[in-house]
Amino acid sequence: MRSQILCAALAILSACASGGKGSETCPSFRMMTWNIAAGHGNLARIADEIRMDKPDVVALQEVDVKWSERSAFVDQADSLAKSLGMNVRFGPIYDLSGRQFGVAILSRFSIATSTNHEITRLSTQQQNPVPAKAPGFLETVLDIRGTRVRVFSTHLDYRSDPSVRVKQVGEMLEILRQSGMPTILAGDLNATPEAAELKPLMQELHTVSTEMTYPADSPVKRIDYVLASKPVALTDPHVHATSASDHRAVAMTATVCTK
Repeated sequence: MRSQILCAALAILSACASGGKGSETCPSFRMMTWNIAAGHGNLARIADEIRMDKPDVVALQEVDVKWSERSAFVDQADSLAKSLGMNVRFGPIYDLSGRQFGVAILSRFSIATSTNHEITRLSTQQQNPVPAKAPGFLETVLDIRGTRVRVFSTHLDYRSDPSVRVKQVGEMLEILRQSGMPTILAGDLNATPEAAELKPLMQELHTVSTEMTYPADSPVKRIDYVLASKPVALTDPHVHATSASDHRAVAMTATVCTK
């Protein structure tokens, strides 16, 4: 009898240490990030390819919400959420009389709160723009099997001049430091891992190496990332080959151990 009790106790301890999806101590989930380039005219294909990887949380960039003819004026965030059976929050970067373009987060977990933070941007919708604060740095707080986790979706400036990205990285770090909650930052950073402007971010957060992500048809750059704070372990990375967007999707397993 004593040996049976001991075996049961050891089994419970082993399950807690494993960090599997059934573990409440160290819950795991599949995290994906993808710049979908407004679906390239085929949002159903975007949904199908996300479904193939079976992610629990997805950070999306270049999402149209009733933006233009290129996406048939569809609310892409809402449509993807309904198709995939997930919760969603959308963070517009641009809002032009109800025509919106920005980032989104899909989640199989409940979304406790969401905030669309401002960081410096150089607008693509103005002539002769100057760097100025604008929204589109989306934060959600997810309840993952009893553990609260902050998940951000971001899209940094694409220009070869890194000066705007330098400001964006500094401003994102200020927001990230406002809470000690386990944190994941995912998105299109438009810079390779060795870029000087990403160094402060890489020093504060960690990631795992993946294959190249851009351009999707024959990638030569790694510019799409999942990064995490120390309580979050990242494993099993996978880059999804696709022609549904000009970026490849990045997915990996996140395990959160706060005790």
